[in-house]
Amino acid sequence: MIKLCIFVGTLLGGWVFGWAADALGCEFFASFLWSGAGSVVGCWAGWKLHQTYLR
Repeated sequence: MIKLCIFVGTLLGGWVFGWAADALGCEFFASFLWSGAGSVVGCWAGWKLHQTYLR
């Protein structure tokens, strides 16, 4: 279950951060970097969700 939480968190975090960077008018490379940062945040959030609620 932890792998699923991390996968979904990474997917959603990267998508949301990438979309927000595009909405703010960032160039392609900046959007790519923000998407990567969002994936890291989403990975942490998915892990934390599992540790807190699904353990």
